[in-house]
Amino acid sequence: MESVRRAVIDVGTNSIKLLVADVRGREVRPVHEESRQTRLGKGFYETRRLQPESIACTAEAVWEFAGIAREKNSASVRVIATSAARDAINPTDLTTAIERASGLKTEIISGAREAEWAFQGVATDAELAPLPLLLLDVGGGSTEFILGHGTKKSFAHSFPLGTVRLMEQFPHGDPPTRGEFTQCRDWLKKFLHGEVRPQLGPALALETKPVQLVGTGGTTSILARIENKLDRFDREKIEQTILTFEKIVAHRKNLWRLPLAERKEVPGLPKLRADVILTGVLIYETVMAEFGFTELRISTRGLRFAAVMD
Repeated sequence: MESVRRAVIDVGTNSIKLLVADVRGREVRPVHEESRQTRLGKGFYETRRLQPESIACTAEAVWEFAGIAREKNSASVRVIATSAARDAINPTDLTTAIERASGLKTEIISGAREAEWAFQGVATDAELAPLPLLLLDVGGGSTEFILGHGTKKSFAHSFPLGTVRLMEQFPHGDPPTRGEFTQCRDWLKKFLHGEVRPQLGPALALETKPVQLVGTGGTTSILARIENKLDRFDREKIEQTILTFEKIVAHRKNLWRLPLAERKEVPGLPKLRADVILTGVLIYETVMAEFGFTELRISTRGLRFAAVMD
């Protein structure tokens, strides 16, 4: 079977991501990857209305990424959009702007499809595929919890929990105060215990072998970069990183005590992610505490890997 070069542009709540890859069956070999923060979800959660400035910035990024994909000789370019677009009362403002800018139609995918693809993408990693996994895909506007083994899934659900959503729900000072941290953490604990556990808990209880927690998405890649002091994205080193619960807690304590200017200087932490990393690391810490996980594996192969195979 010959490989075919395809591109996927993923329009998320926090950032736009491009994957150009050579695809042969279930084998995906990345050729080019890029990310641009456009913060589509900025100012969104009070009104459910995507803002004109964020839409324009997003459409321009899609146009640029489509040009790069074509320069790399992609046979096809696919645009998918996730949480902010599917929750918006004005999604056509976004899809029309993208089509005008780039000539490309946008598929707004459901939370169920996002969960399905996130798991499929991670399962392209031969090391993780044989293990019982709980995959946690934390995005800007939603978090997908997927439990499965190989290609079989026993639980998959998308929850309205995300780094940008939480940051807008619980604004904080610079640096955050102890009270602001406690308020955000307590809400998270209540949400996980009241909303997630009743659905996920019974499925976890049926697993007979230890379940490996795997994180995918920007937060976990950045935590691995901070852990290893990586100044650039390095898939191999990121995916070899195992973060213990104690390390997650240590990173959270350090990040939450620093003002924004100092967080921007933390080795491995991209400057534009220095705000949302606070809610991102707290989500992982709280999930691990709620469900008793002692370590976190990291995958860089979520949603886009499956979308490019599909």
